[in-house]
Amino acid sequence: MTGPSTSMPVAGLVPAPRREHAHADLLVRNAKVFTGDPDRPEARSVAVRDGRVAALGDDHDLAHLVGPGTRVVDALGRRVIPGLNDSHLHVIRGGLNYVLELRWDGVRSLRQALAMLREQAGRTPKGQWIRVVGGWTAEQFAERRMPTVAELNAAAPDTPVFVLHLYQSALMNRAAVKAAGFTRDTPDPRGGQIVRGRDGEPNGVLLAAPGALILYSTLAKAPALDEADKRTSTRHFLRELNRFGLTSAVDAAGGFQNFPDNYATVVDLARSGELTLRIAYHLFPQTAGQELADLRRWTEMVKPGDGDEWLRLNGAGENLTWSAADFENFSEPRPELAAGYETEFEQAVRLLLEHGWGFRLHATYDETIRRDLAVFEKLAAEGLFPGGNRWLFDHAETVSAASLDRIAALGGAVSVQNRMSFQGAAFLDRYGAEAAAHTPPVRAMLDRGLPVAAGTDATRVSSYNPWVALHWLVTGRTVGGTALYPAGNLIDRETALGLYTRGGARLTGEEDVKGTLREGCYGDLAILSDDFLTVPEDVIPDIESVLTVVGGRIVYATGEYEGLDEAVPPVSPEWSPVARFGGYQSGARQASLVAEAVAESEQHRRWRVARGSVPDAQPSFVDPCFDH
Repeated sequence: MTGPSTSMPVAGLVPAPRREHAHADLLVRNAKVFTGDPDRPEARSVAVRDGRVAALGDDHDLAHLVGPGTRVVDALGRRVIPGLNDSHLHVIRGGLNYVLELRWDGVRSLRQALAMLREQAGRTPKGQWIRVVGGWTAEQFAERRMPTVAELNAAAPDTPVFVLHLYQSALMNRAAVKAAGFTRDTPDPRGGQIVRGRDGEPNGVLLAAPGALILYSTLAKAPALDEADKRTSTRHFLRELNRFGLTSAVDAAGGFQNFPDNYATVVDLARSGELTLRIAYHLFPQTAGQELADLRRWTEMVKPGDGDEWLRLNGAGENLTWSAADFENFSEPRPELAAGYETEFEQAVRLLLEHGWGFRLHATYDETIRRDLAVFEKLAAEGLFPGGNRWLFDHAETVSAASLDRIAALGGAVSVQNRMSFQGAAFLDRYGAEAAAHTPPVRAMLDRGLPVAAGTDATRVSSYNPWVALHWLVTGRTVGGTALYPAGNLIDRETALGLYTRGGARLTGEEDVKGTLREGCYGDLAILSDDFLTVPEDVIPDIESVLTVVGGRIVYATGEYEGLDEAVPPVSPEWSPVARFGGYQSGARQASLVAEAVAESEQHRRWRVARGSVPDAQPSFVDPCFDH
């Protein structure tokens, strides 16, 4: 029957004559529910009332919860999971810029990427830039190479183009070099290089050598959105995250994200009830030399836990002091941090702990982690560790077994991201297969009982698609298919899903209400396009949500469920790349273009072989011109 109580045709359910307040607001039935709760791992139906899970069971068990106001959704036998939680996502900064960016996430051929760029050049008004900012790597393309500056110039002769490639480099066309103000007289910034041609003029290549500040500061020269468009941009970015089943994220702050100014948009959306993703955010000192003053000021303004279940402060970081942060550019040698940074760093950590603040720390290399741990152990002698405040290391790609034991002893946690999905080939080239085999050592972290959470570190390097990260966790492969890890450093699918649900909730102290589908927990769930627990491994990155629910609200719906979700305003400005291309390019959209790109790439290679330009061997995935 189809009646006012259903949101789509559902057979065999008749509203029961029960009191209104006992009925569910939403019932998802005919599902394969993975609850994440070891006491009740499976169910067929989930009922949500007042934003929380009211009941789980078989379809007939929950039929009495259907009333006149209940929305009933038939999952059609699909897999339902707790909403995903990215434990390290730059969601606030990403939202402020999302509609300005041409996303190459998921694009499978360079030919198609350049075609998108060429089309966008015709749509972009004078004075604006085309920005390709993260989420891609040369290894994902059928051609197995990056674009050249000449190709950018041909695709967009007059519109500034800035293409960021991982933490390593950026490419700019002639118009962007001019718009950024780079000339033969522009000095190289510390830790970066403006590559120049024989004539001494900038040739459009920027290198992180090893720091990425040159890349990000150049990007910051491009025009920003006005306040109204920042609001719209953030709403569309959150909807894009909902598209993949994300219902929560821990915002890791970051450079060019000032508090409170750059947090105003999400605060406004939270106040108006328009957030569709739960956000726990961090605060990150922006100016070297001013870190302690910023941290002290913030401890007097706000405290962790301020906010509500939709937007709340979680702590400080991922940098506390700039001198303590290492770099993550695996194409460059590991940087040596300055001697004596520990003095200022210790003051920052002491200040936070004495005020009841937790924190997170960016640390790529074990050498950095060991120095930080020595500071913590000094403070532990005073009783500050473990002291009840949540703290963690982010990234920790080369953390050692000894350091993991020390982290555990001090009550810490680790948040891992799939940066190796995108940078694994560069790491292999520099450090070799033996080192890459346990970078990061996820299995060893779990074996020690450490709290571990998973995320992406999107948007400036990795893609925000959580299924790419989950694929990496269970297969150990890069986006280009390179195998990194032996079986001993892989985890099974249920464990990986736990890192992406309960794991993030533990980092924010919300494990009692988030990350699991059980009575009393938040009504956050996703109906998946494909069953993550059973599909072939190569299908995992193409999984999406067909219906995403946050607090009982349907915030994303497609396919049979299209139209059930909440409306969002049109993308603005109208020339936005997102308005034309959307965000992540799904496998279905790209598959038809791959064979053509591969054939063209092979034809071009044979032409170069015939001319004697290259040996008759399969090419590297990176053009030698950019193998820095």
